[in-house]
Amino acid sequence: MNAPTTELPVVVIGAGPVGLAAAAHLAERGLASVVLEAGQTAGAGVREWAHVRLFSTWGEVVDPAAEKLLAPTGWSKPDGGTYPSGGDWADLYLKPLADALGDTVRTGARVTGVSRTGRDRIVDADREAQPFVVHVEHADGREERLYARAVIDASGTWATPGPAGGSGLPALGERAAAERIAYRVPDLKDPAVRARYAGRRTAVIGSGASAFTALSCLAGLAEAEDGAGTKAVWILRRGISGSTFGGGTADQLPARGALGLAAKAAVDDGHADAVTGFRTEVIERDGDGRVVLVAEDGRRLEPVDEVIVLTGFRPDLSFLSEIRLGLDERLQAPTALAPLIDPNQHSCGTVHPHGHRELAHPEQGVYLVGMKSYGRAPTFLAMTGYEQVRSVVAAIAGDTESADRVELVLPETGVCGGAGLFDAPETDQTGGGCCAPATQPIRIGANVPAGEGAAGGCCGS
Repeated sequence: MNAPTTELPVVVIGAGPVGLAAAAHLAERGLASVVLEAGQTAGAGVREWAHVRLFSTWGEVVDPAAEKLLAPTGWSKPDGGTYPSGGDWADLYLKPLADALGDTVRTGARVTGVSRTGRDRIVDADREAQPFVVHVEHADGREERLYARAVIDASGTWATPGPAGGSGLPALGERAAAERIAYRVPDLKDPAVRARYAGRRTAVIGSGASAFTALSCLAGLAEAEDGAGTKAVWILRRGISGSTFGGGTADQLPARGALGLAAKAAVDDGHADAVTGFRTEVIERDGDGRVVLVAEDGRRLEPVDEVIVLTGFRPDLSFLSEIRLGLDERLQAPTALAPLIDPNQHSCGTVHPHGHRELAHPEQGVYLVGMKSYGRAPTFLAMTGYEQVRSVVAAIAGDTESADRVELVLPETGVCGGAGLFDAPETDQTGGGCCAPATQPIRIGANVPAGEGAAGGCCGS
């Protein structure tokens, strides 16, 4: 491989919203790119949650450079004030964008490794002068090696969900009970999926937007004619406080605020019981094959029929093992970015705008962007990813002035990191909720005795 590095394309890993936006920005600057997507279609990950509605509007999920690229094709941008579902986003935006990018996008192409040509991660000599080499495995089994001037990893974290285990590892018995466990928000419009949860008792483990969505969906099923007897048990690793349900009516993303309020209503209306301070250590099966969750402190819950684990996602770094990454030891995000997105301190609205400098690694020319850049932090918004790739592409092009000019205003408050509900109705937020002793299932909100429902809560941890 003797071509000058600058004549090589930029390899983009992942044809999701941020990966395709990166390709659009590269095209706008006249830089060649190759987008490698492991799925059989662009936006394959998004299509797996096609039934879920985003809590961002169309105006917030279309990248400006992508919009410019689409304009000559006759594409019409959907109403900027409406909320797309994942399926809408994929069909009405990602597919047309991939089509406009043409042969740049290659599907059924899974990246299995990235390195420097002729250099493993140990070798220093002449390292930065060597192009990147990307190993690809195609759906038909064919292997390929591509060379690149830079690598933008926008592969996301969808394929690597967190486990039920409270220590970050799968609970004992979690794999053995796999047929009773799901790691995604269920599509209750699918008859087979609906039948799986209708009239049954389901544990929902998690405290973010995806858990809110699942709780609300199960509550809707419980109220339907075919859902009598449907019950959710909401498992939280910490306590309930005034911020548990997000920003409510104060959220600048109204659909995100409504999402938390819908989850609160599911508990208030008796469709879900909350169990706090419960860190799952063991998953057992009873004599009828039902699932029994056992906590680290020895508490055992009543058997459930199904478990939905929504404990976040984590980055797959295995194919980057020969690249010198600088990652925070906790979040697995770039070291300069991690303090800005620490979920202990920030929601998505308080994340400082950032670009190529915060996303840089010791290995110059490689960038993790989009959800992958956030590592294990759940506070990501699409518009953040679009600004990331605008800055990164400008840096690759040598336009440092533009790369450093990071301009982005994000909506404030709330809990981020998941998708929203279909047409979630607006409701009033009354009190922040509180909790009874953490060892018992509890009801919060409307039916809590006076003095226990004050905003701010009493048992956050």
